[in-house]
Amino acid sequence: MRTYLVVIDETPESEIALRFAARRAVKTGGSVEILALTPTPEFVQWGGVMATIEEEARQHAEALVTRAAGTLFTESGLKPSITVREGDGAKVVREMIAANGDIAALVLGAAASGPPGTLVSHFTGADAGTLSVPVMIIPGSLDVAAIDRLS
Repeated sequence: MRTYLVVIDETPESEIALRFAARRAVKTGGSVEILALTPTPEFVQWGGVMATIEEEARQHAEALVTRAAGTLFTESGLKPSITVREGDGAKVVREMIAANGDIAALVLGAAASGPPGTLVSHFTGADAGTLSVPVMIIPGSLDVAAIDRLS
């Protein structure tokens, strides 16, 4: 089954990328995998404090993907797969694509103004062309009508 991997965070452009991926999945009989990344926390000397920081970051990411999954289901009827991972975003994306042969494309949202975002910059820079799947970059300036027309 064709799966669209979407990396989400709290930015508007990630919501746009998710909508685009969901509409493509519906039209192609595919599915959506939502990935939320949590940063690797800097070392804190006290183990209990470190564990609390890690748990809060994970809970925040889980709430984010749960909300995104609910929106996706409401708008498209798709029930996405959800993954929350800690670590370097580019490395985690590569690992997920390597581990799941059903992933047909990586869908990322680019910021409407300013820098496009870390993953967009990474996968369109020196590492462009090194993934085994296409990278779809969805402009953050698109409105709902434009996304629906293009997807």
